[in-house]
Amino acid sequence: MKRTQGKTMFYLILIAAAVLVGVAVAAEPSVPVAQIRDRWAQINYQTPKPQREAAFMALSKQAAQARQAAPRDAGALIWEGIVLSSLAGEKGGMGALSLVKQARADFEAALKLDPRALDGAAYTSLGALYYQVPGWPLGFGDDDQARQMLKKGLDIDPNGIDANYFYGDFLRDQKEWGPAQAALQKALAAPARPGRDVADAGRRHEIEAKLHDVMGHLAK
Repeated sequence: MKRTQGKTMFYLILIAAAVLVGVAVAAEPSVPVAQIRDRWAQINYQTPKPQREAAFMALSKQAAQARQAAPRDAGALIWEGIVLSSLAGEKGGMGALSLVKQARADFEAALKLDPRALDGAAYTSLGALYYQVPGWPLGFGDDDQARQMLKKGLDIDPNGIDANYFYGDFLRDQKEWGPAQAALQKALAAPARPGRDVADAGRRHEIEAKLHDVMGHLAK
């Protein structure tokens, strides 16, 4: 079922967050991509909110350069999409629509090159867009597509913090409280990612907040 017209705001993860964080990787990304990934975490979790939009705007230019320098690097496409999604989350409203459309194109292009890149991060990131972006006529949000993409991400990275977090948050959005609790608890128990201390700490804080909300509903 497509997202209804009433959902008029873009909430991105990373959530965020509507903001997306790079998922655990089977192979290390290239140096330029790793630099973008680490800078993203600094902006998303350590930069004061009034400064984030400008910081993400600058990072989006760096991400575009990395993608242009290596157009067949799925990781570069994924991280450009993540940065654009985060920038959209800071801008909010209809002004973010062109950014999330570009992010979607990046994730789809990455899937064509390598669906398993960054442990399926393109599937997870695309799924997050589908459930957080409004549906027609305002946007392209679609809960059925979101579920499908998020499950594909989980198939590739079943124990990853981000794959489980976003699936759990989607289930919370659907008011599937029991399954949401299970997925978020699995995300919270995910192993730490080497060199990703800032991202892991920020994501765990988000997980705990979403779990608190889910537990409140289960207690009613």
